Amino acid sequence: MESVDEDFYSDGDGYGGDAADSDADVADYDFMGNETDDSDEQAVSRTQKNYTVLKEEDIRQRQEEDMTTISTLLSISREAACILLRRYNWSVNKVHEEWFADEERVRKSAGLLEKPAVSLSRVIDVVCGICFENFLPDDITSVGCGHPFCSTCWKAYITTSINDGPGCLTLRCPDPSCDVAIGQDKIDKLTSGEDKKKYYRYLLRSYIEDSRKTKWCPAPGCDSAIEYDLGSGSYDVTCCCSFSFCWNCTEEAHRPVDCDTVSKWILKNSAESENMNWILANSKPCPKCKRPIEKNQGCMHMTCTPPCKFEFCWLCLGAWSDHGERTGGFYACNRYESAKQEGVYDESERRREMAKNSLERYTHYYERWATNQSSRQKAMADLHQMQTVHLEKLSEKQSQPESQLKFIIDSWQQIVECRRVLKWTYAYGYYLPEHEKAKRQFFEYVQGEAEAGLERLHQCAEKELQTYLNATGPSKDFNDFRTKLAGLTSVTRNYFENLVRALENGLADVDSQGACSKAPSSRNATGSSKGKGGGRGKNSTKT
Repeated sequence: MESVDEDFYSDGDGYGGDAADSDADVADYDFMGNETDDSDEQAVSRTQKNYTVLKEEDIRQRQEEDMTTISTLLSISREAACILLRRYNWSVNKVHEEWFADEERVRKSAGLLEKPAVSLSRVIDVVCGICFENFLPDDITSVGCGHPFCSTCWKAYITTSINDGPGCLTLRCPDPSCDVAIGQDKIDKLTSGEDKKKYYRYLLRSYIEDSRKTKWCPAPGCDSAIEYDLGSGSYDVTCCCSFSFCWNCTEEAHRPVDCDTVSKWILKNSAESENMNWILANSKPCPKCKRPIEKNQGCMHMTCTPPCKFEFCWLCLGAWSDHGERTGGFYACNRYESAKQEGVYDESERRREMAKNSLERYTHYYERWATNQSSRQKAMADLHQMQTVHLEKLSEKQSQPESQLKFIIDSWQQIVECRRVLKWTYAYGYYLPEHEKAKRQFFEYVQGEAEAGLERLHQCAEKELQTYLNATGPSKDFNDFRTKLAGLTSVTRNYFENLVRALENGLADVDSQGACSKAPSSRNATGSSKGKGGGRGKNSTKT
């Protein structure tokens, strides 16, 4: 059996060959040459996470622990501790600092009274401050400020606030002149059922949404959150639901592209600008009513749609009644050709040509971006199928425990990740400045190599594996397949990790003359490859 790196970069499938040698000037950046030096370091960095996934029970536990900490530290009730933590965005340190710096100011801003204002126990008859009915003291409720309201009005006030949204978490006394906060004890006493559930749901969500360090997973139906170590490097995080996203902008994970580029790319994909470019590139305005007209047949005789129905020449936009055999007939226009030579149509044609080129360029990158997205979704479906169905089947046929088939799952997970990276390299390429020719040339080369390498891995995991799934019994060469697939997975992983780092660094090692400060060639994937050529994608440039 061939060595893994020779198989990966050989010219057996139409990649590489002697043509790769002519790329030596472009491909001087060895993404794989230092694999043996830092592979241990890379493996450690892959296992170290700069974030923590928090499930709902974890969030609730942390919330309770923070309230207990503040309650014990400041010798206040848990209800008051909760009010303070909400006031300072659930930051225990901030509450501690502010409280001991100026307790009176903190109490006033949070709506906490040091002592109850009045007692209603000796009052015979009390007037509700909302409905102005008379009630016995036992039917009247108030917070520390002592403003009296009947239970019915309190319930209506709190229920309305809860139904209005998360603002109920900062609820104050109904008296317009009073800023005393309403704590959880009053909520528990005066609400029940759905209203109480809503309130505590808002309280739970506030723990995540008010903090700078935590965000909800944006995957549909997921109730988990991510706590991120600020300033710790990559923003890419993966939730327990397997959804990967950027913690900074909450879009899907998009390394090596920065958040601003992703925002521009997504806006461009959804904007009307490309529709206008298409209209400008493929239509002309009717000379009479100015509506855009698309030419859908061969001749130059155009007729505008009703009610206009103006007949004109597509080339010169003149009335068709002025045309005939002497002007070139149906398929040409001598007037247009002569006017073009005189420069009459140069500006409009130039604008139309620019729009067409811009549209073609955008379409080139978008199609490949979307194709890799589709391939990634298919790979995710195949990964799920492998985990739930095929792995058990393969274990039985090859007489090997599932624990020894983990290399297959690893390969599919790597394919999914590499498809995501490759997808975003097309957005990177679209916004790479045209005038930086050396960087663009080098980028297209390494992108092509990455694409070819990924195709090798994908084909091995998808098609070659099928042979062993369809086998009637154990295959003698299954261990050779294991070695090959595991090797391809490792080579592809390292190549893509170095590719991502290079692109995130802005291809800083490529100077204006196209030389590189490091020595490149994915052909030397493991430092000893015999294959002559690296894979080349459709978008690569040969120099």
